[in-house]
Amino acid sequence: MSTNEGLIPSEINLVQFDNPKLMATKSMLTLSTRTNQEQYSAVNNVRSMDCGDYAFEAKHHNCVEVLSSILSPREWEIDGKIFSQKISIQPATNRDVKALIEKFDTYLKEYNTKAVGLCPIKHEIYIQCFNEVIRQVTLNCTERGYMLIRIRDELQITIDGYKEVYESALAHGIRKSLQASREHKKSDLLKSASYLRSENKILEAELMKITMMTEQIDRDAAEERDAIIKRQNEELDGLKRANQLVK
Repeated sequence: MSTNEGLIPSEINLVQFDNPKLMATKSMLTLSTRTNQEQYSAVNNVRSMDCGDYAFEAKHHNCVEVLSSILSPREWEIDGKIFSQKISIQPATNRDVKALIEKFDTYLKEYNTKAVGLCPIKHEIYIQCFNEVIRQVTLNCTERGYMLIRIRDELQITIDGYKEVYESALAHGIRKSLQASREHKKSDLLKSASYLRSENKILEAELMKITMMTEQIDRDAAEERDAIIKRQNEELDGLKRANQLVK
């Protein structure tokens, strides 16, 4: 699977596979292999009888190899038993083609795929549909199927390249945006610092003015206090002299 499997629902399946086969033990694995060989041999015999030429039988063996290169066999384990499922070698009928189209359209609507932009689910649906088309074409003409596989792989390389460029451009855009945001914040902070320095100078001037006024008030109060004390002392001395004269 070419896209992130964690984002792809497991229910999406457009490629036809054979029935699952048990591969829990060597004997079962041998039996499964023999069954597959008999099935492929039966198809080969049909081709040979139809064409009457060994070249077509050899071509079908090549067809099986091409089919195997479309997708690897599925393997899973249930209760300690290992199962395997290979891509189907049964030719598609008109009903199968119509069913493929219907499932394809249904998946696109069901999973709300994006019309534009990167969409892993949409990409997986298209890839699976393309793989099924390759499978159907391969059963009719091995060479065409092989060419379609090469085209598919080349397209995937191109898509991966565009994706890398897109992600790089996106990361560059994010970095530029963050840099612009930092510069904007820096500019705002510089303006704020300049304003605060200006306000600080004004406040320092006011503080100096208030300090000078306070010092002047303290000096005036001290002088007035000294004058009052001096006057009181003079009055007290006068009263003392008057008291002595009376005596």
